[in-house]
Amino acid sequence: MARPRRSLAPPSETGEHEGRPYLAWLPSSPPPWPGMLIVHGAGSQKSNHGDFGRASAAAGWAALAYDQRGHGDATDEMSPEALADVGRMARFLGARDGVDAERVCVRGSSMGGFVAIHGAATSAAIAGVIAICPAGEQHLLRGLRAGTLEFRASDRARADLAAWMGEHDLRDAVELLGAKPLILIHAEGDERIPSEFSAELYERAAEPRKLILLPGGHHRSAQHDPELQGVALRWIDRALRRGRPAG
Repeated sequence: MARPRRSLAPPSETGEHEGRPYLAWLPSSPPPWPGMLIVHGAGSQKSNHGDFGRASAAAGWAALAYDQRGHGDATDEMSPEALADVGRMARFLGARDGVDAERVCVRGSSMGGFVAIHGAATSAAIAGVIAICPAGEQHLLRGLRAGTLEFRASDRARADLAAWMGEHDLRDAVELLGAKPLILIHAEGDERIPSEFSAELYERAAEPRKLILLPGGHHRSAQHDPELQGVALRWIDRALRRGRPAG
């Protein structure tokens, strides 16, 4: 007899903030909570990362995933404004009752990793980064020109994106993070983004930093691994606590 499927806990809240549809998961532990902003990659959407939202809440984090422009339930098209969205959504999460605004981090996958690192480098509202197989501007430009980046955008918007990506070097952004914690996780079997790119980002980053290279796998295998999710959350939580003054 087949075992019944276990139902997954729904988000604590759904809504929209400044045009960005979002899902939020709140922990049952007493506040204050650190915050985790979840940024999906090209062709994905907020609901695809519900597993990490639930894992974050279970670990005591208030988590929020949103649809990037041109994805999911968003009604606009992908544009360079996606970078400013990260800071806006981080401030929105940090302003929620129970959330410690000084411990709001961002987790991004692939193109979301690109946006997350750049966002953390330019926004004081973001305290640390988890980047999963982050894509560099050269990888995104190649996909944009080949038409393999999956999002809704007009020809004009794609031209603007190409110009924007050409002006943003992820290696420079990593250096601009300064003392903000950065953990990079990359599958060595990634068929889209070479794991050596994450190794290069790691070398450019300041402490605290961590690099996890996984044997085998593929571009999306590291995103939904429960063990790796727990490792990343515990590491960045410890890094944030070490960086806070006593008392």
